This record gives sequence, C-alpha cells and structure tokens, in this order.
Amino acid sequence: MTRKSSVTLNLDGYTDLPQGKVAAIVTYLEMRERPRLPRTPKPDGWALERLTGDLDRYRDLFRRIGEPWLWFSRAVMPDDELRAILDDPRVEAYALNDGKTDIGLLELDFRSGNEAELAFLGLVPGTIGQGAGRFLMREGIRRAFAKPVSRFFVHTCSLDHPAALAFYLRSGFTPYKRAIEIADDPRLLGFLPVEAAPHVPVLAEP
Repeated sequence: MTRKSSVTLNLDGYTDLPQGKVAAIVTYLEMRERPRLPRTPKPDGWALERLTGDLDRYRDLFRRIGEPWLWFSRAVMPDDELRAILDDPRVEAYALNDGKTDIGLLELDFRSGNEAELAFLGLVPGTIGQGAGRFLMREGIRRAFAKPVSRFFVHTCSLDHPAALAFYLRSGFTPYKRAIEIADDPRLLGFLPVEAAPHVPVLAEP
C-alpha cells in the first residue's frame, strides 16, 4: 500500500518582471559569537589598507570585483553619499593589496549600535582560490568581534558568485531569512557597461 503524504506543497507560481528590471533571491545570514576557525596567515607582500577619502580607488576596486556579478549599489550611489559612508569612523573599508594592485575588498559597518554588518567582501577575477577570501573573512570576523557586538550579519544574493553562499556558511554564518530584490537594470541606466554580468541577460523594450 502506498501511503500518501499529508504535506501540501504550496506553489505561488511565477511572477513576470517588467522589461528593464533584474531580480535576485537574497539570503540573510548572521553569527552571534565568534566561530573557531583555523588561522589564515597573510601571505608575504599582502597588505590591508584602509580606504577613506579616495573614492577613485574605492570605485575602481568595487567595479573590478562587482561588475561580473552585477554589483550596483555603490555604482549608482552619488559621490557625496559614498564619501559620507567611507569617512564615517564607524565604517571600516579595506583594500587587500598584493604588493602590486588591489585584489580584494573588506568593508565592515558598525553603525547599527551593538551589531556589525559585513557590508562587502569580494575579490577581483583571477584571485579566487589563493586564500585571499579566507584571509579577508577571518579578518572581518576578528575585527567585528573585537568590538562589543552581539551580532555579525551579512546578506548575499543569487546574482553574486555561485560559491558565495556556501562560503558564508562554511565561515560560520547561519541563514535566517530570504527575500526577493527587484531593481532597475543598472546597465540600461548607464551605471554599468552593458556587457557586465553576461550570465544575466539584458531585457529591454525593443
């Protein structure tokens, strides 16, 4: 005899997006205490350098990291707003430099009182797999919990690197919420080149 399941799968179906829009599934994650992670030494020649008023350097690094994944939040932000964030003493943005060029970004935001946000962590193409991501994550966790915070949180989305979510889980974050983000396609507005993130087709009215 076959036993029928009493569970009913509720399918909400598909939702069409208007032309010119992009959508992503966002996963929110957090950690309440510092995890025990193996120490990752900084390779010789690497340096974490604080980014404050140098918007050109920040934007160049953000663009090189984010364009393949359609990162657009800081690309569409006016200079005065971005400068106010980076110059805020409660925000710590760092470039990881390999001795020749900037290869990674770590940004921590302590403006939420007793909480810390991992605002950005990313690497330029070609540097993944060399330990830079693990080093940045451990630095981020160390710096976050060096302050009296009760929670360290981050969010990632389906437009990011396909290994990003698994990386956050391995690093000790726990998912607690999902959401759907819908935004104007920044490529159609001129904030990113139209060839950015080719895995996400540009759909516009003919």
